[in-house]
Amino acid sequence: MAMNATVGLANRDDLSLAYTPGVAVVCEAIAADPELTREYTWTGNTVAVVSDGSAVLGLGNIGPRAAMPVMEGKAILFKQFGGVDAVPICLDTQDTEQIIETVTALAPSFGGINLEDISAPRCFEIERRLDDALPIPVFHDDQHGTAIVVLAALRNAARLLTRDLGDLRVVVSGAGAAGIAVTKMLIAGGVDPARVIICDSKGTLYSERADLGGDSEKGRLARLTNLSRLSNGIEGALIGADVLIGVSGGQIAESSVAAMAADGIIFALANPTPEVHPEIAGRHAAIVATGRSDFPNQINNVLAFPGIFRGALDARARSITERMKLAAADAIAGLVADDLLPDRIVPSPLDPRVAAAVSAAVAHAA
Repeated sequence: MAMNATVGLANRDDLSLAYTPGVAVVCEAIAADPELTREYTWTGNTVAVVSDGSAVLGLGNIGPRAAMPVMEGKAILFKQFGGVDAVPICLDTQDTEQIIETVTALAPSFGGINLEDISAPRCFEIERRLDDALPIPVFHDDQHGTAIVVLAALRNAARLLTRDLGDLRVVVSGAGAAGIAVTKMLIAGGVDPARVIICDSKGTLYSERADLGGDSEKGRLARLTNLSRLSNGIEGALIGADVLIGVSGGQIAESSVAAMAADGIIFALANPTPEVHPEIAGRHAAIVATGRSDFPNQINNVLAFPGIFRGALDARARSITERMKLAAADAIAGLVADDLLPDRIVPSPLDPRVAAAVSAAVAHAA
């Protein structure tokens, strides 16, 4: 990565305008009207990509220094696909209060905050409290970016199979940041919560499970989902299921996916090793997607976050709402809705139409 000036400094007049004494005029204007910050500084087009390195994709808790290449890569994607300038910031703390305090103190320098690779359950509180405290969008991409693209893909998969979302029996393997956000997004998009079963490392989530705190994210979803109270783990949950969404990294046996309903849908999204290898999934499901670029139907967050922040910044949104997320999912799905194929339920991450479509939809919904 590198940073470049947007104005030249070829002579004394340029220097006087960009810095002293000319800069004082802009400072005084912003002091009188803070809203002018977006007009006269980089904040109107700049996002902080913030991580503590505690849950880096496929690598785990590798810390802030080792996480920096991932955050730099994320910043490059912001620029390439959304025209958004992004600055990677890796914090040398994994304390919830310190992260919130630090990001709050940094916030005046940015137009949005993209939280990245922060482990659950801390990520839920960090995002919620920052969103409440700051007048700029705060978005944890590991949660919502994944969820938005999953909803878009499932809409198109159901359309291709002439199924209604509300009739699908869905199993979500994984109850971390992505699994919980995916579940919430699917319910908001029309999936019947009673027909959703979430599985974690200890089995299925259901309201009577003793180890689930009532006020925890898992506890709240346990009361809303799995109304049949299935408690025999992923193997039992998949019997007759229409959809499997894997966001856990835990491997799922072929015998389990073989027990799914005919013409099923499998999204095995763990990277680099999907929960079910696509070749095995293809033996038992009509539509298969992964998080990998070397298989069809890549469920990739880059389909969502550049356009979401572009639209939010353009609309001067103070937060990213559920309505904006649903609009983004519809925009992504709509780009391939007229020429769906089993191996084409989402557009390519390199499709230049994606960010523009998502940005326009988000700005309209803001």
